[in-house]
Amino acid sequence: MALTNGNGTDTTMLVTPYYGMPYGGNGGGNGLFGGGGGSVLVPLLIGLCKLEPRRAFATSVAIILPLCIVSVWFYLRQGAVELSTALPYAAGGALGGWLGGKLFRQTNMTWLRRFFGLLLDGSGHLLDHSPTA
Repeated sequence: MALTNGNGTDTTMLVTPYYGMPYGGNGGGNGLFGGGGGSVLVPLLIGLCKLEPRRAFATSVAIILPLCIVSVWFYLRQGAVELSTALPYAAGGALGGWLGGKLFRQTNMTWLRRFFGLLLDGSGHLLDHSPTA
């Protein structure tokens, strides 16, 4: 099966186990950190797979979805999440995902990268200054 990176370059070799290792690590991080895999995947997809940035952002979403499903399954089995608490946030997230998907093609990549970086910095600051459990 031939795969391309969006600009016609063959990336078939990227499905070999060697290239799967960093993404397996991303799956482990997704389970431990509860998401946020795009912050790891997007640079990997751009640097390692040579995907163009817009394709890397979109591909990371497609990769993260099954990772999140597996993580949620484990969290539910361990009693770490209550669906009644999570569902309202999931509904809002689905609406935001729909809107973001609609706006994605129109968004300037420079501004998208800048916003993504600010979001990561702000999230890190909030986590660093949140009360410990």
